[in-house]
Amino acid sequence: MTEQLHQLEQLAQRKHEARHAGSAKAVERQHARGKMTARERVEYLLDADSFSELDLLVRHQAHGMGLENSRPYTDGVVTGFGTVDGRRVCVFSQDFTVFGGSLGEMHARKIQKVMDLASSLGVPVVGLNDGAGARIQEGVVSLDMYGRIFSRNVASSGVIPQISVILGPCAGGAVYSPAMTDFIFMVRELSYMAITGPEVVKAVTGEEVTIEELGGAMTHGSRSGVCTFVAEDEKSCLDQVRRLLGFLPSNNTEPPPSIEAADDPARPAPELAELLPADSNAPYDVHQLISAVVDDRELLEYFAHWATNIVCGFARIAGHPVGIVANQPQVLAGAIDTDAAEKAARFVRTCDAFNLPLVSFVDVPGFLPGTDEEHNGIVRHGAKLLYAWCEAEVPRIQVVIRDAYGGAYVVMNSKSLGADLAYAWPSAEFAVTGPEGAVDVLHRRELAESPDPAARRTELVKVYRERHLNPYGAAEAGFIDDVIAPADTRSVLVRSLDMLRSKQAPQPRRKHGNVPL
Repeated sequence: MTEQLHQLEQLAQRKHEARHAGSAKAVERQHARGKMTARERVEYLLDADSFSELDLLVRHQAHGMGLENSRPYTDGVVTGFGTVDGRRVCVFSQDFTVFGGSLGEMHARKIQKVMDLASSLGVPVVGLNDGAGARIQEGVVSLDMYGRIFSRNVASSGVIPQISVILGPCAGGAVYSPAMTDFIFMVRELSYMAITGPEVVKAVTGEEVTIEELGGAMTHGSRSGVCTFVAEDEKSCLDQVRRLLGFLPSNNTEPPPSIEAADDPARPAPELAELLPADSNAPYDVHQLISAVVDDRELLEYFAHWATNIVCGFARIAGHPVGIVANQPQVLAGAIDTDAAEKAARFVRTCDAFNLPLVSFVDVPGFLPGTDEEHNGIVRHGAKLLYAWCEAEVPRIQVVIRDAYGGAYVVMNSKSLGADLAYAWPSAEFAVTGPEGAVDVLHRRELAESPDPAARRTELVKVYRERHLNPYGAAEAGFIDDVIAPADTRSVLVRSLDMLRSKQAPQPRRKHGNVPL
């Protein structure tokens, strides 16, 4: 009995050391920066008392450069599984208080093991990143370990949700694992991602830049299109992660989780009758439209600060998660540019991978013109969005609100790309181009010979708009399924999505298509 007691005491001592692997000073420095520790983050993210830790007693096996004299337990990363709102998830959390959260062989093997576990169980994996990159002392071994993590990211892509949360530095090769996951969260003035630091940038290019300007949350959230969600602090960031998980299935074979809708599915939306300005060229905020039709007016917006001329996000309709894609007339008149096409294409593919129905709200005057757009590859980027819609197998509904011009109308989930149902408001305008452009082409000679070209042009534009810019020609030809009153939009979507829930659309077998990346 005495020997057993000794063994238990030894076990308790080892586990205590492992749970306090970072020094008190290192923990104090972490808190002084406004950051939680690795364990505090896991405890905050997961349901209370649900975390089961794995590989608590792992230590590095490396020698040289003094590493053999410092072998703290956990090797700088906390791994395990738990629940979020009662649903299983796997998690790893890098510990900056141990070796600066740097990645060595055993550190990486722990991450790989929990990724493998998530894949085999069919549950999401959440990575809380706060590390100094590859562990220099372990050299090429660390680089090899990164490659093995990257391979797992790719193998799990589209199979289980992969979420990366950047809560400190993430530099060098370390950035590429988050970049291959489905979602990246960052915190203002706390997180950064960069291939190289400001010192290297200055040495190579002579450019002086702060780390926030180079790779901070808003840089990646509004300019580079790397960061999906930007938060003000760590706790609100982890709250957003929990919220996102509530929209996603555990894996690609399951439907997204539904809830009992508190918002009446039959609720009318009379405010939509007054949404559109009297001037058909005037902007309005498409967020108001989305809020009116989704449950509890709640939208978790995807890349809210990047490519804001298109709005994408997760919502519920009658308790069921859906993906929303909408042109934003307040920005670039809702025209599609290279960033908007790429943002929407990524979102469509994400929703399709995880079985979320897609609803598009269309008010698009066209693709953004100009040499910059052409040189930046609007043809190639626009093709990505076309490809994403054509490939999507989930239930798909299009609602045309106002402008539906040219190829940009087609690329917004038209019937020709496979939308299951297409509706239009009475204000919808289907055309190859806007009325002014159409009149200039169709009546070029008449306008040139007119004694008052400006007055005649105004008159012809009015006639063209009255005769052609309405949804009824499209309805007569079957390109839309119905013209609906704006106030009925929510109830129409509720019924349509309910009908489409049993949709099955198997694709021909092939290794994969060749997306125009």
